[in-house]
Amino acid sequence: MSAVAEERAPRQTSAGAVTGLLRAMRPRHWTKNLLVLVPLLPAGSALRQVDPLDVLLAFAAFCLISSSVYLVNDARDVESDRAHPVKRYRPLAAGVVPIPLAVVAAVVLAAAAFALSAAVNVPLLVTVATYYGIQLAYCFGLKHEPVLELACVASGFMLRALAGGVAVDIPLSSWFLLTAAFGSLYMAAGKRYGEARMGERTGARVRRVVQRYTMTFLRFVWTLSATVVVLTYSLWSFEVSQRTESVFSAVSVVPFTLAILRFGINVDAGTAEEPDEIVVHDRVLLALGLLWAVLFAAAVYL
Repeated sequence: MSAVAEERAPRQTSAGAVTGLLRAMRPRHWTKNLLVLVPLLPAGSALRQVDPLDVLLAFAAFCLISSSVYLVNDARDVESDRAHPVKRYRPLAAGVVPIPLAVVAAVVLAAAAFALSAAVNVPLLVTVATYYGIQLAYCFGLKHEPVLELACVASGFMLRALAGGVAVDIPLSSWFLLTAAFGSLYMAAGKRYGEARMGERTGARVRRVVQRYTMTFLRFVWTLSATVVVLTYSLWSFEVSQRTESVFSAVSVVPFTLAILRFGINVDAGTAEEPDEIVVHDRVLLALGLLWAVLFAAAVYL
């Protein structure tokens, strides 16, 4: 290696590798795992029998298992990431974190996630294992297959919501499960549509699978999922309203629908942000989410 190449090559130090490994685990994306808490909101008096530790363990298990997936994905894509104008700064692509270290860390994180899940109950272990299996299939090839990759991304959101219910053994409404499923598809399709819009608007490079979609197809899937999620949520909220004899859950349809529309504005802007980043950066969307939570909580607990 020449002196110039040595000078440009990133220096690997123990402290730098540890810091880089933590960055590669993407803790800022752990906000997605808050979906684990969603099934607890309509539980009402059933929460008295819930052990808060089980909920925390379920949340922690998904934080660990999702970080394991990120490490595996970055290790698999390290060469293509190095050629990407933005992804080349990721710790593995930049050479800050050695690939063997990332792989070992991924295995340890997955083992820890399985151990935490098993400590809660078998259904949670099965849910976490299913999530991991689907995401590994995504990393090792399905990410390049249109529609199948959408299903993989959407399943990640849905299984998080499902995990909250199975962790504390709370029966989940069929309407809630459909809402979670199509809400997940809405976010996944919106993410791809946003990427396609960004590529169309700025000429920026987009991932290979996005190039295989047409804008009309992505808008079709996005519109379909938005329609179904509003419908199934409305039916779920009416079901809760009948059980609690409160109008608040029915009223919550309003901020929920407005939030879906507001999220759509952000996606259509073509910034290609992650769904959790869109939520965090939009104060109006945060306010609508807070209003929705207050109304739903009032329906169940007042």
